[in-house]
Amino acid sequence: MRIFIYFLVAAAFVYGCASTQNDKQMGSSDPVATANDTVRIANDSLEYEIIIIEPGFNTFLNSIARPEGYYSQSYLENKNQFLVVEYNQRVQQPFRFDPNLYPQQIDYNSQIDYGYEVNYKLYNYFVYFSRQYNQRFGVPTRI
Repeated sequence: MRIFIYFLVAAAFVYGCASTQNDKQMGSSDPVATANDTVRIANDSLEYEIIIIEPGFNTFLNSIARPEGYYSQSYLENKNQFLVVEYNQRVQQPFRFDPNLYPQQIDYNSQIDYGYEVNYKLYNYFVYFSRQYNQRFGVPTRI
């Protein structure tokens, strides 16, 4: 699970750097917006912590994504299971898929109950990722 955390941090760093360069070119710099784009999920009993530092993800989560409770946990787990497998396959094909978008595999075990919050935020990260970077997955990511 720690690999999953490192993946999200690394992905957010890569996208954050690219986003910052675009902002500087456009003359926009809002440190408050960047600070508010950090989403932390932790559970000491399962020994995992997920930190998503993706510019715009927190805004997406609070304004565009369906509210928590809209989807059932089993729905989110099923979606995440297929999305993670497809995502990991893209990581293994760097000549076919941009390695800057798919830098590292996600360690997600469908046999572990991560709880609603993790599954909700992971699914919405896939929705955000597919919308932000115009990526299509075999399993639809709709809101």
